[in-house]
Amino acid sequence: MKASEMEKGTTILMDGKLYIIIDFEHVKCGKGGAIYQTKLKCITDGLIQNARIRSEETIEDVTLDKRKYEYLYSQPNGHILMDIETFDQITLDNDAFGDGKKYLKPNTEVVVNMYDGKLISVVLPNTVDLTVVETPPEIKGATASGQKKSATLDTGAVINVPAFIKVGDVVRVDTRTGQYVTRA
Repeated sequence: MKASEMEKGTTILMDGKLYIIIDFEHVKCGKGGAIYQTKLKCITDGLIQNARIRSEETIEDVTLDKRKYEYLYSQPNGHILMDIETFDQITLDNDAFGDGKKYLKPNTEVVVNMYDGKLISVVLPNTVDLTVVETPPEIKGATASGQKKSATLDTGAVINVPAFIKVGDVVRVDTRTGQYVTRA
């Protein structure tokens, strides 16, 4: 595809590496042709870099194979996932999930992105509902003060929650930031 056809979120192949286009801006220089100042995120290492692409240049867009999997359980050597359509099971190591492994509960649906049969990334749902298993006691009258306290969730994750949350409450957590969203 031509550089003028690129869109945010598109996956491209440059210099043998896969990148996601985070942002781009059309820039017209005084002399010479127009360029696109792009912000690219490398899929393999997560590093963000800036690149200049001439508007007449051709870039190779890549279609990732996105498959829905269901997280089943964890073992010492990895996490077991089942393909929702074919019921095939795969085992992925901790590196595939990054920090997201602390939000995994059985029966959670995830999307596995693959390219040429190789695992690229695992995308968790944006939010998950988890149960608070340990937190300091509720502070009377603290609902309006905006105080925060730490809470341990049933998956082992520790997050900051409002002072009125108590053991047994189900809270919604944003998996991208690891922050409390609301009571579920």
